[in-house]
Amino acid sequence: MNFWIIALIIYIIAALVTLIPTLKAILKKVNLFPSGESFEESDFFSEKNRRRLISHYSRIHGTLVFWKNKAEQYKCFHYYCLLWTIPISILIPTLLQFVAEQPFAKIFLTVISLHSAILGALHKSLKIENNYKAFRQGESEFYDAYRQLLDDPLSFGDTEESQLKKYFTTVEQLRKNVRNLEIDNFPQINNDNDENK
Repeated sequence: MNFWIIALIIYIIAALVTLIPTLKAILKKVNLFPSGESFEESDFFSEKNRRRLISHYSRIHGTLVFWKNKAEQYKCFHYYCLLWTIPISILIPTLLQFVAEQPFAKIFLTVISLHSAILGALHKSLKIENNYKAFRQGESEFYDAYRQLLDDPLSFGDTEESQLKKYFTTVEQLRKNVRNLEIDNFPQINNDNDENK
């Protein structure tokens, strides 16, 4: 069997196998990690305010799961793109020296070039890196505020009411920020001429 056919088969198998983590991230829900002691065990708040905080967390829980899942999906696909586009960009000019008139070598180069082009186009048009950063940062900033309220509620204000109010406002603003980033990063085909206007 021709060397280039074997190389092509190996390449296609490797490309499909390395895509599995991305497919798993898309198809499988990622669970939130246990966050340790929470508002139920907090000594800083009255029973009434603990119930308010627990209730608030239960309402944002679905959003946190969504953010975590999206961050995982975009992260996996981002690394998949990097895994293939960087080596391909080095491989193509190197292999061009050996192609000559071998038809299977040309097919191999066409396939890897096409694979790289599709990944590059998807990465750019779906704004993979920006979306990963937006969802990951949103999740991280929420837990920073969450832990800060649990560990140092006085940093949110002098009274329980002011602490809860500032915390709820912080979380709401964070949700709006992530939603805006998600909308700004909505998949689109950019016209470079439009960007220069």
